[in-house]
Amino acid sequence: MRHANCPIPRSAAAAATVIFLVLGTGCSKSTDANATGAGTPSAIHTASKLGDLTSFRIIAADVANFVDEGNLAAAKTRVKDLEVAWDAAEAGLKPRAPDDWHLMDNAIDRALTALRADPQDSTECNAAMAALLKTFNSLG
Repeated sequence: MRHANCPIPRSAAAAATVIFLVLGTGCSKSTDANATGAGTPSAIHTASKLGDLTSFRIIAADVANFVDEGNLAAAKTRVKDLEVAWDAAEAGLKPRAPDDWHLMDNAIDRALTALRADPQDSTECNAAMAALLKTFNSLG
């Protein structure tokens, strides 16, 4: 039912209210960086000089989880996704903060080397992934 003095249909007003409530209340996830495990990215990260690294961090966390589970074959497969995504983003990221880009690129390369070793060494893979995640955390 429309009121004569209200030009906005009720459904539109209700949708606007829902959007306002969702956007106004924020995220219910914890923003405490210590609330997540080492292999899990926290809900909110400050943007680094390179920009938003969340998508790369998520892939790295997946790889670290596979390594933690002892599934080095799956980790090797998943780390390829990180390599491809990082290489594809190079032209946009590197000019923003070349030193940070090289720091992250070297950490990714160490992880790639460890996961592609023949034979793979789980200790080396764990160390490389821990170093990679630490690099993500240090850059923001």
